[in-house]
Amino acid sequence: MTVISRIGRRSLWNPAEAPAGDGLGSLAYRSRLLGADRSLVNIYGGNTSAKERVRDHLGRESEVLWVKGSGSDVATITERGFAGLRLAEIEPLYPRASMSDEEMTAYLERTSFEPGRPRQSIETLLHAFTPAPHVDHTHPDAIITIACSPRGEEIMREIYGERAAWVPYIRPGFTLSQWIGRAVRENPAIECVVMGKHGLVTWGDTSRACYESTIRIVAEAEAWLAAHAVAAPFGEPRVAPLAEPERRRLLDRLLPQLRGAMGAARRVVLAVDDGAEALEFAGSAAAPALSQVGAACPDHLVHTKRVPFFLDWKPADGEEALLARARTGLAQFVHAYESYFADHCAEGDRMFPAYPRVILVPGLGMITSGADAQGAEVARQLYHRAMVVMRGAASVGGFVSLSPAESFAIEYWPLELYKLSLRPGPRPLDGQVALITGAASGIGRAVAARLAREGAHVVIADRNAAGAAEVAGEVVQRHGHRRALAVAVDVTEEAAVIEAFAEATLAYGGVDIVVNNAGISMSAPIEETTLAAWQRQQDILATGYFLVAREAFRLLRRQGTGGALVFVASKNAVAAGRNAAAYSAAKAAELHLARCLAEEGGALGIRVNSVLPDAVLAGSSIWNSTWRAERAATYGIREDQLEEHYRARTTLKVNVLPEDVAEAVCFLASPASAKTTGGVITVDGGVPAAYVR
Repeated sequence: MTVISRIGRRSLWNPAEAPAGDGLGSLAYRSRLLGADRSLVNIYGGNTSAKERVRDHLGRESEVLWVKGSGSDVATITERGFAGLRLAEIEPLYPRASMSDEEMTAYLERTSFEPGRPRQSIETLLHAFTPAPHVDHTHPDAIITIACSPRGEEIMREIYGERAAWVPYIRPGFTLSQWIGRAVRENPAIECVVMGKHGLVTWGDTSRACYESTIRIVAEAEAWLAAHAVAAPFGEPRVAPLAEPERRRLLDRLLPQLRGAMGAARRVVLAVDDGAEALEFAGSAAAPALSQVGAACPDHLVHTKRVPFFLDWKPADGEEALLARARTGLAQFVHAYESYFADHCAEGDRMFPAYPRVILVPGLGMITSGADAQGAEVARQLYHRAMVVMRGAASVGGFVSLSPAESFAIEYWPLELYKLSLRPGPRPLDGQVALITGAASGIGRAVAARLAREGAHVVIADRNAAGAAEVAGEVVQRHGHRRALAVAVDVTEEAAVIEAFAEATLAYGGVDIVVNNAGISMSAPIEETTLAAWQRQQDILATGYFLVAREAFRLLRRQGTGGALVFVASKNAVAAGRNAAAYSAAKAAELHLARCLAEEGGALGIRVNSVLPDAVLAGSSIWNSTWRAERAATYGIREDQLEEHYRARTTLKVNVLPEDVAEAVCFLASPASAKTTGGVITVDGGVPAAYVR
């Protein structure tokens, strides 16, 4: 059967791709189909289930309830992402009068069918009490639009007649599950349950039938909303979107201030959404009041907070007014959140960071925040779902949300907090952003990998654009969404350096760590050193480091949360090499610049330290074939003997690798060296001349 709505929604079930049968494999396939469309299922939200007869480890046949594991995302779930529970041991709960969350969770843990699977969804009983082999609980935009209407039940009847049941809002748990189970058991002809201010439950005798029932029910709601849509649902535009160059300029000024104020205790990552939908809503006449009604769905609360921060500003007010209102408005938001917490908290509750997760700025769009880029992306996705719901609200008589008390009960619900506890423990550089020059190869590449491993988001800045993109791709593949950004920059060009920091700011909200690492090398006696060669060394190793450091100081001052600069100099900075006057002099300038900046940065909380490597040949792009030939000739050896030659020179007989230097850089960039500035660490394998005296 092909299911097609009036506005084009259709079943995507593909028998050629779907696993055979109606077991766990088919459930995972169905779940991913639903999750692929965020207008059906929120990121990390919703849950799906299947009831299947399975033999246990003793060969006994049991009816097993497979249900989504807590905290997983149906868009990417696999068979291992489902909990398995013995249904016969759950059914006796249905007649009970009540059951606390703690009792429910403890009981369900005892019904586990096999070890090693995730904890069951917090809405497991909803699936167990619904008497169908396959059940979907989703949060479709169209259904939420109706469920968050003051006329929700009435509209549901207009669309579905007696084919649907309505349950009023109550926090998920035993009672809600029992209400839904009763509605289905007492009305076997109904096809779905609409949950007030929450979502949709559908079911089927097969996995495909369940999926297509969900699609059909949602399509009917979408068609009804389309037929009743109104023009200009958010009213007349209040603020028109600014032109893209002006948006970029103002965001470059605004984001570091916001990020600094929001991340004084714990760094946050920001994301900018200046797409048409975000710009329209932020600049609309309805947004100031409509955005403060509340969340569009309980699943949003942990990721978006109850309301966003609406920054009330118009372009005609000017840049300084934008920054001033950001400061005062943010303080007011934090105060209001603290009051919200104080009004509803119980003994033992610990307040989440009070900063906003969503910020709406007329003319500029939407800014979202998170502990990392993925967290900011989740908030962005979910608020887009909220904007769709609020847009539809104009067609259904208004938008209502959970009360502050109901919102708090979800946001600080122990079963929701359990999902957060599944996340990995904190790392030293979580939430921090590091910009690394010369990061497409050698030491810079190793530094990027090392800092990313400690939780940092890394900006791969290099004039080799293709190499930078390759390194950034590797970091993203290993560490996840937007963990790296490639920026093409020649550090000798002032405008390019300024633009690199602007790109980092627009991508993440600011920068915390700057590793000055761009390099070049040459070997020639002084009488053979041309003025052009001398100047090139100075341009990159002295002037380039100055330009990067200057822009870093400017940004870090605006951010106001301190920071760390690490200069990758060379042992030549303190022990000049033979036939390397230009290189050694430029490296000495680097080191002294770092020491000067340590003096300047102290009052701002900006630490500046240096690393002095020696003879790091592996993976480097600066030790080119010309250098190797010249260096081998200097020592009277073949080129392939260079590494052995350098090992023989060291006291410790240790070959220096880029990863060795990266360890030193990571230490100086991390909280482990929080009380060190103006320091110098040698990474030279034990060359006596490189000791700092």
